[in-house]
Amino acid sequence: MTISNRDKAVTLLNSIETGDQNAVSYVNPQKYTQHNLAVADGLAGFGELLQALPKGSARVNVIRAFQDGDYVFTQTDYNFFGPKVGFDIFRFEEGKIVEHWDNLDIKADKPNPSNRTQLDGSTEIKDTDKTEANKALVTDFVNTVLVNGEYDKLSQFIDDNNYLQHNTAIADGLSGLGQAIEAMAKQGITMEYFKNHKVLGEGNFVLAVSEGAFADKPTSYYDLFRVENGKIVEHWDVMETILPQARWKNTNGKFGNL
Repeated sequence: MTISNRDKAVTLLNSIETGDQNAVSYVNPQKYTQHNLAVADGLAGFGELLQALPKGSARVNVIRAFQDGDYVFTQTDYNFFGPKVGFDIFRFEEGKIVEHWDNLDIKADKPNPSNRTQLDGSTEIKDTDKTEANKALVTDFVNTVLVNGEYDKLSQFIDDNNYLQHNTAIADGLSGLGQAIEAMAKQGITMEYFKNHKVLGEGNFVLAVSEGAFADKPTSYYDLFRVENGKIVEHWDVMETILPQARWKNTNGKFGNL
């Protein structure tokens, strides 16, 4: 029976908890490139990371998994050196994983102002015939609003009446986003997007991977959007401060090859 690339990626992630030795067979050991800067390159680096985990501590619950061509991207509830949420991206060649990128952050201990968590909300994949249109919408949104800062155009992209927010500090709707931006400005905190590196999607779900700065620290932004009727209606994200180069365990770069 043929197993999909999506299932292979999920099985590999689950093996962090289960210890399933067969899962590593889905990785090409000669070509595995690692973009998590805290992990050494290749399968050896992955194995070294697993060895460092306190025995029996790892927990993995893949909440959402999507496939876009040779890429699989997932959103996961982790206990991985402590409770975390994360996005992972895997690139496949000839049915084997050859490259991995991710973004991780500490899991919040309480819901956001609209009582939503970082991981709850819709999971149903639909409108697969609209994948490319939805990716184009999100690409335009990220470049126009987030990179260029044209916040007056938010309503062109976001359905204010139905916009559900899973960011830990922001409430639903455009008003919640506006209030959060205003609160940050009062504290002298800036959130900047410099460049969008990749947009991946399946049906009504689209992931944008961008580079920028938060509070003047180099930051990787992974934003997952749900699109309905040509508008963004739901948002999840993980922001990760990029390690200073002196602490990198590989030289592949956080966004290399994306």
